[in-house]
Amino acid sequence: MESQLVVAAGINKYFPSGVQALRDLNLEISHGQFVSIVGPSGCGKSTFLRLVAGLDAPTSGELRVEGHDPLGLAFVFQDATLLPWRSVAHNITLPLELRREDAAERVAQTLELVGLTDFAAAYPAQLSGGMRMRVSIARALVTRPQILLLDEPFGALDEITRQRLNEELLRLWQEDRWTGLFVTHNVSEAVFLSQRVLVMSARPGRILADIPIPFPYPRSAYLRSAPEFIRIANGISRQLAHADDS
Repeated sequence: MESQLVVAAGINKYFPSGVQALRDLNLEISHGQFVSIVGPSGCGKSTFLRLVAGLDAPTSGELRVEGHDPLGLAFVFQDATLLPWRSVAHNITLPLELRREDAAERVAQTLELVGLTDFAAAYPAQLSGGMRMRVSIARALVTRPQILLLDEPFGALDEITRQRLNEELLRLWQEDRWTGLFVTHNVSEAVFLSQRVLVMSARPGRILADIPIPFPYPRSAYLRSAPEFIRIANGISRQLAHADDS
């Protein structure tokens, strides 16, 4: 039986304004799984990530994250949020500096892992959007997290860059098998990356469907044109089209 890393039972979340973001949300995520969440804008996807990260608390219900150690979590946002006065290497070093951990060897390994060794001395303004996002992912992975939370990290990128980073992210996941929780509006991206895709209703968000993705890893770029891939993606898109009515 798989060990559950994240367990949400009957989660409700109200904001101070009285708006209910989440309603009776229930899910379980196992160690090492890659799970994507899709749903209408404003349905509470990002709110749930914040709850898992411990940045906010549910109003009611129970949320268990095994060993809920903030040092075991890393967050990647849509904006790379790099410090413009710091080089690539020094941006990646930042979380280790905050922990007062020895950084040099770990940063060098992470730069190599994401293919940025030759850009270690470059500054964010000198990089493309895709490269800045790779730095952001490297900064998260340098801490060797148990859980990586990704909130639409590729949403602002062009489709070709996005697909390349999807493939790179999967390679990184296969190497270390952290648990990935990935929020996206892109159904094809969710299917390509994930072992499971969770479909959320409109606000207040709850889980409408938990769809297993059957394709083995590693996944080739050609998978996106496979008939079964297209069938699954179309099915999820149809569910999303009716999410506002659920």
